[in-house]
Amino acid sequence: MWNDNKNIHADCMNVMYEIGRIDPKLITPYAGDFIKFLKSKHHNMVQGAITALSEIAKVKPDFIFKHLDEIKKVKETGTEISVNKSISALAYTAAANEEYSKVIFPYLLQHLLSCHHKEVPEHAERILPAVNENNNFEFIKTLEKRLEELSGSDFTRLKKIIRIAEKI
Repeated sequence: MWNDNKNIHADCMNVMYEIGRIDPKLITPYAGDFIKFLKSKHHNMVQGAITALSEIAKVKPDFIFKHLDEIKKVKETGTEISVNKSISALAYTAAANEEYSKVIFPYLLQHLLSCHHKEVPEHAERILPAVNENNNFEFIKTLEKRLEELSGSDFTRLKKIIRIAEKI
């Protein structure tokens, strides 16, 4: 991943996050490298790194929690793919335990209130892993505030997410 040839390091990054999709434990030894790549000038390396970290969050949320600031920075300044994967990483980390949820879940709700209306359904789906019986009411209320801005398939998709959250 650290090769000077941009094509080689991009290909290596792709291989790493694809391995992570199959078995995140296999890429956890490289978690520190992925954090370093979040500062890359090459957006494809940032996207690959945050994609890998979103998989690592499923098996090593403690590591992600220690690097919340870096993950949040990518969410605030990254490309659409980076933002989506950042939300997933944060949601999987928040799902790990109540302590992490108390820190991360309000941040995710605030994001749902402020993101572009077309992004709400997808981002709400990405946040679903962090929804539990202690926070589903807040999640539903946040989504209901955004419903009036939506129409068509986005409205239908968000209503479905609300129904799922109601069953939690």
